Amino acid sequence: MPASKRMRGSAALCLMLSTATATTMSVATTTPAEAVTVATASDTKPDFQPAASTNVRQMSRTERVLYAQQVAKRQIGDWYRYGSAGPDTFDCSGLTMYSYAKAGIRLPRTSDGQAAATRRVSKRNLRRGDLMFFHSGGNVYHVAMFLKWQDGHVVMVHAGRTGEQIRRDVPWTTSWFGGTLRPRKPEQQLEAQPVR
Repeated sequence: MPASKRMRGSAALCLMLSTATATTMSVATTTPAEAVTVATASDTKPDFQPAASTNVRQMSRTERVLYAQQVAKRQIGDWYRYGSAGPDTFDCSGLTMYSYAKAGIRLPRTSDGQAAATRRVSKRNLRRGDLMFFHSGGNVYHVAMFLKWQDGHVVMVHAGRTGEQIRRDVPWTTSWFGGTLRPRKPEQQLEAQPVR
């Protein structure tokens, strides 16, 4: 690639990252060649890509949730294996547990345990990295990670079943609810306080 194109690509990446959090700003200070490498290292367009030297313990809780989403997306193409929690094969709760563990957040091993460990959020308030719990008869039987809304449909990443690879997918049922590990918004906490 000609140097002028690398420089334009690096400048665009730096501009894009200038709106990111302070922990990602160190990416913008890399050389043009390193910046291009960071931008193309993943098989998907990065929504949140911390610098290689970033310590997850220094990230905010919201940044950790976004980082867990990136970890899960990097597993796309790995195979499903019942009872597995990585690093190369996963079942549904193993994928979410592994992804969040890489982001410094501990989750229980089972989808039912993970549902109990999260704060429920409405489907319309789902954000990247939130979890989707599929249920039947009061029992949670599957967990996926929310990626985005696209054309009115939820897009998720999950480890489906034996013989399938981890992939992006849409829900096959409406019998699911959202859960998050994001902190409550400060304005929600302030609403409970009396106004003086």
